[in-house]
Amino acid sequence: MTSPTPAGPGSVALITGGTGGFGRALATKLHERDVTVVLADLDSDRARGTADELGASFLPLDVTDRAANEAVVARVEAEHGRLDAAYLNAGISAAKSDDALDLDEFMRVVDVDLFGVVYGAVAARPAITRAGGGAIVVTASLAGLSPMPTDPGYSVAKGGAIAFVRSMAPRLSREGITISAICPGFADTAIIDRIRHEFEAAQFPVIPAAEVADAMVMAWTSGEPGAAYVIQPGVGTVPYRFKGVPSAKTATGETAVVPEALRPPSVR
Repeated sequence: MTSPTPAGPGSVALITGGTGGFGRALATKLHERDVTVVLADLDSDRARGTADELGASFLPLDVTDRAANEAVVARVEAEHGRLDAAYLNAGISAAKSDDALDLDEFMRVVDVDLFGVVYGAVAARPAITRAGGGAIVVTASLAGLSPMPTDPGYSVAKGGAIAFVRSMAPRLSREGITISAICPGFADTAIIDRIRHEFEAAQFPVIPAAEVADAMVMAWTSGEPGAAYVIQPGVGTVPYRFKGVPSAKTATGETAVVPEALRPPSVR
């Protein structure tokens, strides 16, 4: 296996949802490091124009299409020779927040925000391994750690994405891939446009997209496997410390030992 290329000249990064707020900010940060950036997003003149403005390549992608994720990664390798980092950043939220649960809308959010991450990680893994290792960075949300009653689908999808990151981390680490999640609070992107006035009325601070992009770069350069990084206004970027669950007890009251086959490799 070759040596991994750091986030700098010669390295290649793929960003899904790449022409949205976080994607644009991240592309700018990576461009400053001379990283070759490929933006993947739903195809439109606006998306292609954004990529041109940022000096990045553009590939059309619907992240809910498993085969399309694999095809995009194959194009990146064919055109640029390698893939060092995959930013699985595509995401949507529910359009409304009343008491009725719209199951079609719920499943659409889960398809994009959770299964889009799973498909993207599965597609990127072999390519990043061939490059000698690198990073997969998932854009989750604070809602994945503290669910929002106004958007169950988004909360479930982001919580699932964080669980996926934590579950996959040990096996990817063995291949030199660090997978981690960033969990911003309310940020200054289009996803809050429909309720932006409420933040302004409450004088509630939102996170600049550039600050989230800084955390995304950090997750590539120095992130810990399986980590979830919370980003909040006035707090900065901090790793979330997950609480342990109560251990099982034997009939005699001793702590039960998990079967070896179910333990992470790091604790075997």
